Amino acid sequence: MRSHFTLPRGVTAACAVAGATAVLSGNCSAAPFIAADYATNATYASGWSAGQNGGYGFGAWSFTTDIDTNGVPIQNAMDRTSPYDPFGVGWTLYNPIGPAIGSPNPPDTGSGPPSGDVSRAGRALPNGGLRVGQTFSTIISNPTEHKFFRGYTIILSTGSDNIQYGGVGTAIGVGTFDYYVAGGWYTLPTFKTGGTGLFDTDTTTNGMELDITITSTNSYHLVMTPLTNPGIAYAEDGTYTNSVINWVTYQLYNTDSDFYNFTNGIPAVCTNPQRTDFYIQSMTVSGLMLNIQLAGAKAVLSWPTNVPGFNLASSLNLGPGAVWSTNLPSPVIVNGQNVVSNPIANSKQFYRLQQ
Repeated sequence: MRSHFTLPRGVTAACAVAGATAVLSGNCSAAPFIAADYATNATYASGWSAGQNGGYGFGAWSFTTDIDTNGVPIQNAMDRTSPYDPFGVGWTLYNPIGPAIGSPNPPDTGSGPPSGDVSRAGRALPNGGLRVGQTFSTIISNPTEHKFFRGYTIILSTGSDNIQYGGVGTAIGVGTFDYYVAGGWYTLPTFKTGGTGLFDTDTTTNGMELDITITSTNSYHLVMTPLTNPGIAYAEDGTYTNSVINWVTYQLYNTDSDFYNFTNGIPAVCTNPQRTDFYIQSMTVSGLMLNIQLAGAKAVLSWPTNVPGFNLASSLNLGPGAVWSTNLPSPVIVNGQNVVSNPIANSKQFYRLQQ
């Protein structure tokens, strides 16, 4: 992890991030995006389909779409038309036909009720998988209609393609499933225990942000934040047993669409429309953030404590011949941040976090 800062004597701090220099008066921070993509990317202007690769850093989108008993594919869309899309534009997973309320999902026998009511989309994470200190983030919507055993999941896994929740390779899972209470968001350890990680039924345009930071080779720090009500954000630290996490899967399970609605392959009008489709606004992977602020004649540097094993280093130069020294004051912990106050030298000083 190399987030460089240069601090000359004076009243400004110059922060170099990914080759671009921003001159700030006061403070700056570096959390360079390693990968980023947004539903509004021009790549998706004509629709969302397998093989597309907007943004940068991620692999191409892959879809796993089951077929119902009438041969109608469970579908995904680039949604700009649904009145229930809270983002205006969103990657959308939807199932045209769902099982009857209260009924199980039957096997696909070629006749009878629809089955295979699952829609999945996913893609490879950058550079072969998430590294220690990196954070995967995504902003998604909340459903407005709740029925038992319906909902969304987001799965970080080890493998080469989309998997169902709980499948081989699952490392970290998050979802809203109405097992026990409508609006309950669960993490992998609480999915089947009845524990509620977060209770959130807000359905405004802000959505919910999920941030998962890899804190060691087999541990994570997870935060679920309703962006309209961040005060009820839920945080969890946990472990996983699989190897490097290299894939993310979004899954809409057992939930029929109220907007893309069909009966036996024929468009149908929903009598009580609700938001049931899975709307996804964005996804990013960022590095460990290092913040710097001028305080008189000192540079105050800080970084999160929930990613251990990183040390602050400084150098008078950049480039292959640079000599990096960790002979700096030991950090003190303030509000979950490692904090170092370092006198400003007469020459430029560059800083980075390193393992």
